[in-house]
Amino acid sequence: MILKTKLLCNQSNYFFLKNTDISEAKYRLSLIRLGNHSVLAIIALISIGSATRVMEAGLACPDWPLCYGNFFPASHMNLQVFLEWFHRLDAFFVGTVILAQFILSLIWRRYLPCWVPKTYSIILFLIVLQGSLGALTVINTLASVTVTAHLLVALLILITSIFVNQNLEIKEIQSEKSGERILFSQIFWWKTSICFPLILTLLQSIIGARLASTWSAHLCLDFHQQCINLNIHKLFAIPTGLSILIPIFISFSSKQLFVNNNKLLISIFILLVLQISLGFSSLVTNLSQPFILVSHQLIASLLIATLSALFFKQQNNFNFIETKNTKLIIN
Repeated sequence: MILKTKLLCNQSNYFFLKNTDISEAKYRLSLIRLGNHSVLAIIALISIGSATRVMEAGLACPDWPLCYGNFFPASHMNLQVFLEWFHRLDAFFVGTVILAQFILSLIWRRYLPCWVPKTYSIILFLIVLQGSLGALTVINTLASVTVTAHLLVALLILITSIFVNQNLEIKEIQSEKSGERILFSQIFWWKTSICFPLILTLLQSIIGARLASTWSAHLCLDFHQQCINLNIHKLFAIPTGLSILIPIFISFSSKQLFVNNNKLLISIFILLVLQISLGFSSLVTNLSQPFILVSHQLIASLLIATLSALFFKQQNNFNFIETKNTKLIIN
């Protein structure tokens, strides 16, 4: 009788844990899907912001948060007004999605790691800060410091959102018998090799924003004035580009490391080649082609996003729970 009772208890505990795992996986997947939409919207937001700056549309809407006192300024609509209006609309969409993620993480906190609602609260704070900087950008008539800080906060939101998405994933991988295990020392150097290019690319983007918001590049190319900002941007591109190549070479030290990350590594290499080409093209055309300038900012954002995904991606060396045929990575 006692044995039968124990068996029933164990069976009920098993089904409870199984249902809990299913609920956790379902809620994680929902947040990841929302997170993917927010990441794409943030990258689009940064690109539209770049187009707004290039087309000198930053003050096309003289008031904030409305535009000419309306949600949709049909009577004042032109290309510049549309860019600024759509930039604000995308920002509203990003804020709404992240607010929804924060609320859902509170509702589902029983099934999620404790860091998830806390991280979403940080992203939500950055969203509020970003909106405030957007208002100051209009009020201060595109002050360089405000514009640069506006881009920096947007990139921090992008990086933090990717951090959440990557760490919400639960992945099953093959056991050690079927492949090579990645050593702790390899992971340390791997993470370090990605951290440096991520920081350098972020700094290079901020230097570029400072360069654009002060019109230093145009002044240098047209009148040979204030060339120091442009020269810093060009010189800083050399260590940034070289550092981006380091993770690719380090991945060759471990077959499993390269196999786990080959798609991201190939994407980084392609984006780097595109970014260098666009940088040269923008100088050759004397910064006269808006499409090239906006693409330059877009590729920079994609580089930061891809490096962030690579940095936060889980590797098969930590927190294993052994089963019969597989090992499950748990956050």
